[in-house]
Amino acid sequence: MPSHAFLIAAPSSGSGKTTVTLALLRLLRDRGMEVQPFKCGPDYLDARLHSLAASSPDKARPGINLDTFMASEGHVRELFHRKTKGCDAAVIEGVMGLFDGAHKSEGSSAAIARLLEVPVVLVVDAKGTAYSAAPLLHGFRTFDPQLQVRGVIFNRVNTASHYDFLCDAARDAGVEPLGYVPRNEAMLLSERYLGLDTSQDSGQEEAVKAMAAHIAATVDIERLLEIAQVELPAPAPGQPQPSSSRRKVIAVARDEAFSFLYEENLDALRQCGEIRFFSPLADRELPDADMLYLAGGYPELHAAELSSNTAMLEAVAAFSRKGGVVYAECGGMMYLGAAMLSRDGKRFPMCGVLDLDTSIAEPRLHLGYRKVRMHKPAFPRELRGHEFHYSCITRQGNIENVATVTTARDKQVTTAIFRWKHVFASYIHLYWGEHREFPQFLLEEAGVDA
Repeated sequence: MPSHAFLIAAPSSGSGKTTVTLALLRLLRDRGMEVQPFKCGPDYLDARLHSLAASSPDKARPGINLDTFMASEGHVRELFHRKTKGCDAAVIEGVMGLFDGAHKSEGSSAAIARLLEVPVVLVVDAKGTAYSAAPLLHGFRTFDPQLQVRGVIFNRVNTASHYDFLCDAARDAGVEPLGYVPRNEAMLLSERYLGLDTSQDSGQEEAVKAMAAHIAATVDIERLLEIAQVELPAPAPGQPQPSSSRRKVIAVARDEAFSFLYEENLDALRQCGEIRFFSPLADRELPDADMLYLAGGYPELHAAELSSNTAMLEAVAAFSRKGGVVYAECGGMMYLGAAMLSRDGKRFPMCGVLDLDTSIAEPRLHLGYRKVRMHKPAFPRELRGHEFHYSCITRQGNIENVATVTTARDKQVTTAIFRWKHVFASYIHLYWGEHREFPQFLLEEAGVDA
């Protein structure tokens, strides 16, 4: 029997892709289907929410990022095939507008849909429009003849009669209407729970349930599955295991303050050794480990709690001073600094490993893909990642920068990869799912038994 796979896309951001994706993931899961979620692009928040919607009590389904800027097309294809093994359905959420990429449509949702040969279902915000949806849909269907734009779900449709007009538009444009999402105040309230609050009791489960119930009444799930039938190929052979004389232990920070993790980065660490998760918020001591990975997150929302856990601050500082290998990104880098300034300007002491202060008092968005060339140590491959933060460094001592960093269009930026002893830290979230030797490279450079 064929499986099902489709990509949820839209003409632009803010059209309702995430809401529809989460609802469909939960609806398919509740039918007893094994459904694997994916997210186009570097967004780790949506991938976390996908996992919540698709996982069942007896089986976790981590959201997987598919990004053809941060990784090669071959890696993305292999990753998709590997992660869909044994699945009944694969649901991919697009990024931004369907054809928006790092350069024109390169790396866009459309490019990934073509690469994976999966059909596209558009989500169109229909507030204030009716038959004018026809030329929009016709353009999206015909712009790239290799793309399979099969269906459309209309968002913010208040009445069945409004949907009738939109159905006429879709059919005349050659795109099958699959239903609509009525505007609903309870729905808007549910969407608010999917913001910055990543705690376990933030209401995200209730929000996903509400979305699924809301969409189930007006979207034709059966027909969606029919037009999304595909033959998911057998996965390619798994990634080779790095050679090592012993298995390492990698301590990974994961709690409400540190939660921005690419699943493939964790898989790469698992090939290097055993992962032991710990909480800089709640734990008083570090696991016995060869390496620390301090991922990004929202430490600024938990600055007081992090600062008051002096036992953990001292444990991280001692590990670093003794020459332990530490890799920290964005929020993890802020945690390693001397102090963090809150939105109201209050100063909270942190680990003091890096001679710098960070602040969220005057938030300003820093956003974009990054190319990284490491010089010390000289990693032989170009690494890629993404920078996304509102905080900034307000004071910086004499800290070595060991990399050249450029944008997707090769314009050099001031963002650094800092190094102190065997501590590496940056605002950049690197993706090393394709270059799985990177963590072990850092361990070997530090002289940890390889």
